[in-house]
Amino acid sequence: MNEFEQEIQKEPEAPKEEKSGAGEVFEWLESCIFAIVAILLIFTFLFRTATVSGSSMVPTLLDRERLLLQQIGYNDPQYGDIIVIDRTQQQEPPIIKRVIGKAGDEININFFTGDVFRNGELLSEPYINELTATSHDVEFPVIVPDGCLFVMGDNRNHSADSRMTDIGMIDLRRVMGKAIFRFLPFSKIGAVE
Repeated sequence: MNEFEQEIQKEPEAPKEEKSGAGEVFEWLESCIFAIVAILLIFTFLFRTATVSGSSMVPTLLDRERLLLQQIGYNDPQYGDIIVIDRTQQQEPPIIKRVIGKAGDEININFFTGDVFRNGELLSEPYINELTATSHDVEFPVIVPDGCLFVMGDNRNHSADSRMTDIGMIDLRRVMGKAIFRFLPFSKIGAVE
């Protein structure tokens, strides 16, 4: 093959289109808007965030930690789940507590020994800060009504929870989601146990 034939066989390169400054800015803005819309949709329908306020969940969660909540598809809380509860009807901020009892359960607390019982069985609670010595104003034993949960904080003697009549049993419709991931502070980033 001679040089002339080689030149013919090579396909000519398409001229490169140069983008104008306005075109690049438009593409950048379009990408940013798409990312913002995607994030808004994810956090509106799939996940929510919450901030821990106070010491009621010590040692598991500390004040000002930021959490990611599972929202969509979370409609059957399980024992031990850490949930966020909507309190807007009481003009109060949301609270974060652990599920101790579900509908039909009998909850009893021996405030002298600090033991918590569900349906007559002593609970193993390695996550608590101290034994349950504070009774508040609910008389035990109690039966959890249909459609409700009994919740308590892990820092039992410094937690406003289902042992108080102004919080009481938690209507399942007030559960905003389950805490699944801690994203702030960065030093403690990871799954919520």
